[in-house]
Amino acid sequence: MSMDVTRRSVATGLAALGSAALLPRSASADTAELEAAARKEGSITWYIAQVDSETAEKMGRAFTARYPGVKVSVIRTTGQVAFERLNQDLKNNAPQCDVFSATDIGHMPALRKRNALANYTPENAAFISPAFKGLGEDGYFYPTTSTLMLIIVNTTKVKPEEAPRNWTDLLDPKWKGRAAFGHPGFSGYVGVWTVQMRKMYGWDFFEKLARNNPRIGRSGNDPISLLNAGECVVGLGPLSTSLMVADRGNPIGIVYPTDGSVLCVGPSAVMASAPHPNAARLFMNWLLSTEFAAICAEHRIDASRADVPPKPGAKPLSEVKLLSVSTDELIKSVPDVIEQWRETFS
Repeated sequence: MSMDVTRRSVATGLAALGSAALLPRSASADTAELEAAARKEGSITWYIAQVDSETAEKMGRAFTARYPGVKVSVIRTTGQVAFERLNQDLKNNAPQCDVFSATDIGHMPALRKRNALANYTPENAAFISPAFKGLGEDGYFYPTTSTLMLIIVNTTKVKPEEAPRNWTDLLDPKWKGRAAFGHPGFSGYVGVWTVQMRKMYGWDFFEKLARNNPRIGRSGNDPISLLNAGECVVGLGPLSTSLMVADRGNPIGIVYPTDGSVLCVGPSAVMASAPHPNAARLFMNWLLSTEFAAICAEHRIDASRADVPPKPGAKPLSEVKLLSVSTDELIKSVPDVIEQWRETFS
């Protein structure tokens, strides 16, 4: 990804920190030295929107088990809220976040232009699956997870032959008051989906959807809770959480829309102002490890490595009609669709 941004040294911005002298000079720096420096810092703060709170906490504990002495403080919110919080930290010159894991890849170029991302190349970046190559900016941010946004149904209330088969089926009046969605102003993944639907069907799609009086939550996972409780019967949901909830015996089914499932990539990056810069780099490298990928697979999340197979039950991406929104489109369109959404579903 090319960007007209002036590069500057991260070390300058971190010079005031006592641990700055221990920062690795390159991706090939001795791992043992980085681990030792991370343990001296003792912790990191992780702003994460890509997974639910329970999974994020489990990931944090797994990192600490792998690297004793480095505790992960997990701050899990929806994608847009995490980004707003991070921007407020930067505005107030009060850095808290060490590693930022977003659900809207368009957030990363915006941070990059502000010189807010550290220049760091994790050694594990060499093992990113070819399918994810080019979906980050080498040295600054990398794809760490992905999922699909697709149609979900309550399997006890919707017969297979009655289930919607494509996105426009959700506009059918029979789903009036019975469909659930997240909000693009809170969820990065819902923002990606909204941009794609507008691109395919125009804003008229959402005007018609509004006439069906859908239930609007915040997180992309909120519709799953509404369906699971029987308050709604169809909706929009992320494949990862939907399958994980179904694995627990809940009545959540998935439908791969005939007009395409929306691919949502979750990038991660070390912040240039990270209060714990060495621990942050160690953690970023771990987010690209086989250990992290295995935890993702267990929780039905697609990690960016190809050497850890997913659990059975989901289609391979090669068999799915994928809809992908470019980073440039997201940067341009997400703020616009958030405003349109608020006007339409107010």
